Amino acid sequence: MKTMSKLNLEYCYIDSPIGKLLLAGKDEVLHLISFSTGKGVREPQETWIENRQAFIQAKQELAEYFAGTRTQFTMPIELDGTQFQTEVWQELAKIPYGTTTSYGEMAKNIGRPKASRAVGAANGANNLPIVLPCHRVIGANKSLTGFGGGIPIKEFLLALEQKVAPQSGHQHQLL
Repeated sequence: MKTMSKLNLEYCYIDSPIGKLLLAGKDEVLHLISFSTGKGVREPQETWIENRQAFIQAKQELAEYFAGTRTQFTMPIELDGTQFQTEVWQELAKIPYGTTTSYGEMAKNIGRPKASRAVGAANGANNLPIVLPCHRVIGANKSLTGFGGGIPIKEFLLALEQKVAPQSGHQHQLL
């Protein structure tokens, strides 16, 4: 997120079952979702402008997700990363709701089978958790590995999706 702090972004907070979430972006295009806990907590920059009316679609879709009625997001988003990070984030978007995959599987899927650690680092730099579902990526041994919002939030999101996950067509059911 090299350039984001330099932009005059709009931001607002929303309440969710996992705590307050910071949403930031420009012209209804979401650039950032930040948890209020964990190692990846972000705060609004001085140049950002609070707008509680911003991100109507994003707020609606996130509310539906937490209510268990939305399994895919359609809100406009902006990716701000390296070419490799963008490849990884685009691969994240393909992980079906209610399923998990490993860093190694993601590395294979993007044509870089030996890059599982780099895939993990790119997941850690994901500015749009939940929408780009890095919580669905687990260790090769099925362990819940690090997550910017903390392992309890990752567990919550996986459990939420398991409760309402469609039962057909998914190769990796949640634990």
